[in-house]
Order: sequence, then C-alpha cells, then structure tokens
Amino acid sequence: MFLKLEKIEEKYNGLNNKLLNINISKDFNLQKSIMKELKHLEPIIQKFREYKKFKQELESCKEILSNNSDQELKELAELEIKNLNEKLEKIKEELKILLLPKDPNDDKNVIIEIRGGAGGDEAALFAANLFRMYSMHAQKKRWKIEILNSNETGLGGFKEISFMISGEGAYSEFKFESGVHRVQRVPETESQGRIHTSTVTVAVLPEAEEVEIEINPADLQIDTYRASGAGGQHVNTTDSAIRITHIPTGLVVECQDERSQYKNKDKAMKVLRSRLLDAKQREQAENIDAKRKSQVGTGDRSERIRTYNFPQNRVTDHRIGATFHCLDSILEGNMEKLIEALKIAEKTRLLTENI
Repeated sequence: MFLKLEKIEEKYNGLNNKLLNINISKDFNLQKSIMKELKHLEPIIQKFREYKKFKQELESCKEILSNNSDQELKELAELEIKNLNEKLEKIKEELKILLLPKDPNDDKNVIIEIRGGAGGDEAALFAANLFRMYSMHAQKKRWKIEILNSNETGLGGFKEISFMISGEGAYSEFKFESGVHRVQRVPETESQGRIHTSTVTVAVLPEAEEVEIEINPADLQIDTYRASGAGGQHVNTTDSAIRITHIPTGLVVECQDERSQYKNKDKAMKVLRSRLLDAKQREQAENIDAKRKSQVGTGDRSERIRTYNFPQNRVTDHRIGATFHCLDSILEGNMEKLIEALKIAEKTRLLTENI
C-alpha cells in the first residue's frame, strides 16, 4: 500500500509542476483536467503526509526510549509511542478507504428517470412523491434541478418524469437510488381504509459530455408532434414536442416540457447521450448489464430495493437490511442518513473485495 502511496505522491507533485508550465496554462481543457485530478488526489496526499509525520514522531520517541536513562522521560516516551501507534493504525484504515477504486462518474451531473410501475394512479402519485423528495434533497445542496420530460396525470402524479440535477458529486449522491421502490399506504381514493401496494421504477444515469459520446446525425430520426398532458398553455397548440430515435440502437427519447422545439431537442439529446454512455459502460464491464436491469426491472412488486410503509412511518432498504422510522422526514428530502448508510455499505463491500 505504501509503495502505491509513494507513486501517487510522485504523480501529485508532477501534476503540480505541470500547472506551472506556461504552455499548459494556455490550454484551458488540459488545465481543467489536471486541476480535477489534483482535487481527487488531494485527500489521499494530505492523509499520507499526516501518516509520514506521525511515523517520524514515532521514530523520534523510540530513539529517546533507547538512548535515555531518565525513567520519567522514558515513561513519557512510552505513552507517546502508544498514542502514535493508535493514530497510525487509524490513518492506515482511512488510507485504505481513500485508495478504493473511485467511480469515474461520481463527480458528474445526474439524470434521474422515474416511472410509475404496478398500481396505476397510486403509483403515479408516488412517482411525484419521489420526484419531490429528490428535488428537496438537491435544493439543500444548492444544486440545480431541470425537468427534461414529464407525463403528468390528472391527479397530480407522473406516469413518468425525467430530470437532471447539476452539481459537483450529484451522481455519487443519487446513484444508489436505481431500482424498484415499493410503497404501502392507504390511497386517498380508498373509501374502506385498505392499504395498497404500488411500485415505482427509478433509473439513474450520469450525464454524458459530448466528447464522451459522438452521435452521427445520420443515425437519428427526429419527429415533432404536439405536446399533450396536464397544464401549460402551449400544450396542443404547437408542434414543439420532440421524439428522437437512435436508429442503430433503437433507443427512443421524447421531450415536450419546453415551448421551444430547439430547447426540447437539446434536452432530448442530453438524455440520449447519457443512455448511450450507459450502454457503452455496460459493454465495458461484465457486471453492468445485470446492474442496469436491476435498476429498472419490470415494475413488478417482487422486484424491489426499498419499501416505504406509511402506516408505520418506515423506510426499509432491502439491499443493506437497514430500516429508518422517519419516512415523513425522508420524503421531505432529509435523505442524509439513508444515503450515508448506502455509501458505507458500498465501501465495506469494496474493502472486502480488495482484501
């Protein structure tokens, strides 16, 4: 591990020296790339240098212990050696976590797609609840939220809604939300007070930059049509809605939220690029195909990652076996404890695999 850390520090110093190069300072993209890499390495380097500092102090204490006959001084040195060894062990564990493979998508903006599954109108209403929950959590972090496409129901729910959250680390915050979410509650339309079970599917995609995914315009079939659905004066008045079909893959993306055909096309292309990037990454890693399927599933009640039980004010994440009795608070966007538990579980899994 320490040999690896020495190489990382060497790389870190080399990148800092590159930034001083006059030619590089004129190349904005290269400068941006180096700054991004330095930012990623910074926590590792700081922790490694802290380790080396304590290691040096430990060697000094050992020297005092072996070269001094003063009993009081030796006792102080022994106590300090014990403290330093404890600190070094703690930092070693922290370094193991910092050295875990980093998801290259973690710092990206995120596109979230929510669709009602089993349960009809009740599923659509819960899709709206999840959209609100994610939006409120993003707002707390001062991230920007942009609706890309939505298909509303008359009762205020969503058959489907896709939106982008822009902010540093947005993907890392929401990437564990992919999958089937099950809700158990008494619908407003239920006269006999019976609890219904419905499902909503959530897919989470990192935003793809144009340089990552090149799309040949000849591979696209672009259709325009009149927007439909609840709300908005532009609905059914102009052919502003866009449907883009990527012919080689058969992927279809629709967008009708903006009045401008140009803006709808721009948003649809963002979603298409992200879906193509997702497909590309699935091909590169053998386990990603299964992962993607488990993200969306079929919307069946049996395929679930999380259950929201309203009568018991309970949220249970079935992947990590964790239960939180604060459903009302979580739905208000207070997702910190839930997300942190998922991140810890992922780090534990990666540590076990590395060992």
